Amino acid sequence: MIENRLAGMLKRGFRKGALEVVFPSGRVETFGDGSPPVARVRLTDKAAVRAIWSDPALQFAELYMHGRLVVEEGDLYEFLALAKQNGTAGFISAPAALREVWRIVDRILRRYVLPENAKRNVAHHYDLDERLFRLFLDEDLQYSCAYFETGEETLEQAQRKKKRHIAAKMQLGPGQRVLDIGCGWGGMALYLAETGSADVTGVTLAEEQLRVAKARAVETGLAEHTDFRLEDYRKVEGRFDRIVSIGMFEHVGPHHFKEYFSKIQELLTDDGIAVVHSIVRAKPNRSDPPFIEKYIFPNGHIPSLAETFAAIEKTKLLVKDVEILTMHYADTLREWRSRLHANRDAVVALFDETFFRMWDLYLMTSEISFRFGKLANFQVILTKRHAEAPRSRAFIAEAEARLAAAETREG
Repeated sequence: MIENRLAGMLKRGFRKGALEVVFPSGRVETFGDGSPPVARVRLTDKAAVRAIWSDPALQFAELYMHGRLVVEEGDLYEFLALAKQNGTAGFISAPAALREVWRIVDRILRRYVLPENAKRNVAHHYDLDERLFRLFLDEDLQYSCAYFETGEETLEQAQRKKKRHIAAKMQLGPGQRVLDIGCGWGGMALYLAETGSADVTGVTLAEEQLRVAKARAVETGLAEHTDFRLEDYRKVEGRFDRIVSIGMFEHVGPHHFKEYFSKIQELLTDDGIAVVHSIVRAKPNRSDPPFIEKYIFPNGHIPSLAETFAAIEKTKLLVKDVEILTMHYADTLREWRSRLHANRDAVVALFDETFFRMWDLYLMTSEISFRFGKLANFQVILTKRHAEAPRSRAFIAEAEARLAAAETREG
């Protein structure tokens, strides 16, 4: 009986907490040791039971999206956090194991991200209606990890601190040429042009982002100092004093890591400085979460430090500083999800209820991975020469103070 098989898997998987499951037959079972948190879910049909047993990594998400897994008690966040803290080893069946093997093979075959595929991958997520992102991001449309320096900041304050923190590490001088790889909606580029008096080129593969970035440059009077382009970073030509890349390295693909850093080396002047900001995982993974892969970021890959540094070492770039940011993205995602829920009706009106559930799952599972898993963020400073590296990290705080003062004058 399929309910017995699923019950056996849940018994192995949930050792802590308390999960109560209502099966389609009316059978009710509780898994775990009874300690908090407590969650109660209901499976609406027999096919849903079989789906979870055969592919829990994807089907928990899909069934929730389509209303066939209903959370009746507790919060979905608590349920998923409970599953994460129990670990994934117990949530396995013979069909699930075979699917995971296939996903690993399939992922290896698809990790060569050609320029034409890269644009399609980006469009899948970033070319969604601008109005969606305005419903949960800060006013500057920063779609990457904020910098909650004290943990007491608002999202707007933390995102401004993120830009300030990165700009400080760039040691930017007036009139310098800057390249922003994966410029998003232009917020970082506009910040560097305004506070650093720089001339910034921003490249993106998302047409919606390009449209918004160009419009913002005109609105802020910074069009003469910014050049936003629909262009693959691999096609960029010229030389730049500074290069920044925020939240883009995760879309490069491991087979292109060396190509990515080689391109930075090619574009950077001899006395230039590059700062790369990315999500990082504790160790390399063989496959990626199937829900995120299928619905959110096709062909995305979160790198490990080992993968990243192995690629850098194959170039002539020198690592001058590395900072690991823990919990910052968990706090960012919590703020985004709170705002998404506050604007639920507007999101559903733009898309539908299934889309809202999908996006809610994406933000929720991502936060859980940062808060209870092994994900973090890293920022690495790269140069071509030792001379560009200050003796200590004191320069970062000093530069942040100057930038904060400049923000006050301009605000």
